Amino acid sequence: MTNLTSYFGERQQQLLQTIELLVTQETPSHDKPRLDAFAALLDGRLSQAGATVEVLPNATRGNHVRARFAHGNTTEKPALVLCHYDTVWPVGSLATHPFRIEEGKAYGPGIFDMQTSLALVEYGLRAVRELDIALPRPVTVLITSDEEIGSGTSRSLIEEEALRSAYVLVMESPLPGGVIKTARKGTGTFTVETIGRAAHAGVDPYKGINAIAEMAHQVLAIHALADREAGTTLSVGMIEGGTATNVVPARAVAQVDTRVWTQAEADRLVRTMNALQPVLPGAEVKVSGGLNRPPLERSATAALFARVQEIARPLGLELAEGSTGGGSDGNFTGALGIPTLDGLGVPGDGAHADHEHILVDEIAGRAALLVAMWQAL
Repeated sequence: MTNLTSYFGERQQQLLQTIELLVTQETPSHDKPRLDAFAALLDGRLSQAGATVEVLPNATRGNHVRARFAHGNTTEKPALVLCHYDTVWPVGSLATHPFRIEEGKAYGPGIFDMQTSLALVEYGLRAVRELDIALPRPVTVLITSDEEIGSGTSRSLIEEEALRSAYVLVMESPLPGGVIKTARKGTGTFTVETIGRAAHAGVDPYKGINAIAEMAHQVLAIHALADREAGTTLSVGMIEGGTATNVVPARAVAQVDTRVWTQAEADRLVRTMNALQPVLPGAEVKVSGGLNRPPLERSATAALFARVQEIARPLGLELAEGSTGGGSDGNFTGALGIPTLDGLGVPGDGAHADHEHILVDEIAGRAALLVAMWQAL
């Protein structure tokens, strides 16, 4: 443990240089050429760190990267490390949010969520080889390109790797204070469409069926499905409808954000949302969509968190746990029953925000923790 701490402390400047390199590439989720170039960069760096790397072609989004690494026992199920390299920041953000270090904080677009974690993984692999650490099982690192936009092209790959693995470490940013995430809400979006009948609003208003009026009834019914005590929320965040002020609208569409702590609540919402009925005579209601990330429940994280707390103490780290309403790829693996721990990146703040940053003095400790987990679990 002492070796790990000093090893990464001595390489803090190298880590920062690598973090700067990664942050300054700019990798928004929808820019396939930039994403593919970044995947190639990761291929080269992880290969140099000793991993066997595959760049997995992706026709519609950026290519994904899978690295396999063994330094010891190769017969046990691997540990799975999950990362993503896409960010929410558009190209050109570096002009207004340059990489910089001020008062112990390193700033830059995507530095906290989650380019720094890519550097941790790379240097973790290097440490295992250079310190000749025998691992009890192989390590698989899966780095995906579309987490920020729902993991549509990577979910099946994530679940496939998780089912082969003993446990999953998700390198997302931690909660404030470096708190590990042991629960995440399941998230999703429903689309609700109301269909009425068009008519002239002045000449034949009563021959029409107002789809917006029907939608107003549905919005109230949808919000009534929330359960504050259970932490279940529904928010109608977008509505479109109508064609002109003098036409009774024949159609309206609403997008509904949905978040739940448990699969039982997810099942209830799917059932009740799909059972919505029209209020106005002659109107129709159509519902589509649902949850795209199941909840990460503490039943999938508690035992692993307790072990990691013990692993962290000799490194001088006292880990706390918390929960968040946002989802990650750990939601998928936890829902499969694979022990999962999330929020293992470097402490900082401001994911997706102007002040996004990491705490420089925390880099070495979290890198040491990553290798210590590989060594002990």
